[in-house]
Amino acid sequence: MSEKSRALRIQLLIGFMCVALIVYFFLLGRIALAFLTSGEPAAIGLGAALMIMPLIGIWVLVSTLRAGLAHQRLGRIVKDEGMELDVSSLPRMASGRIEREAADALFATVRDELEQDPDNWRRWYRLARAYDYAGDRSRAREAMKKAVEMEEQR
Repeated sequence: MSEKSRALRIQLLIGFMCVALIVYFFLLGRIALAFLTSGEPAAIGLGAALMIMPLIGIWVLVSTLRAGLAHQRLGRIVKDEGMELDVSSLPRMASGRIEREAADALFATVRDELEQDPDNWRRWYRLARAYDYAGDRSRAREAMKKAVEMEEQR
């Protein structure tokens, strides 16, 4: 499967999931409205609680999409500049994941690069990718968030 067709499939899947969530939020909102207009105190309380759920869901959907688009934008810039991490030669497990020792060595190299140039968002992006390859998702998210903030401030 080519890179473009794979990207298109992912975009279509994301679009479908967004539409499905919006329909779900709409239906949940209708149920909440029915509870609110019933006149029963318990139903009104339940309707108010149900009305909050679609609002939270929409906020999560929008913030996740915005973060994903920002990460993609940074990824394209880094790739165009030839600064993407090359992991093609790293040893992999049967599952396809990079072996822990190799990922840790890659991480150490990228961390040293960051220490030499801490104000460069590209270095933070590379650190986020290295964290991800090493299996540390929470630190990867934090480093990517910092990279996005730094890139948007320049």
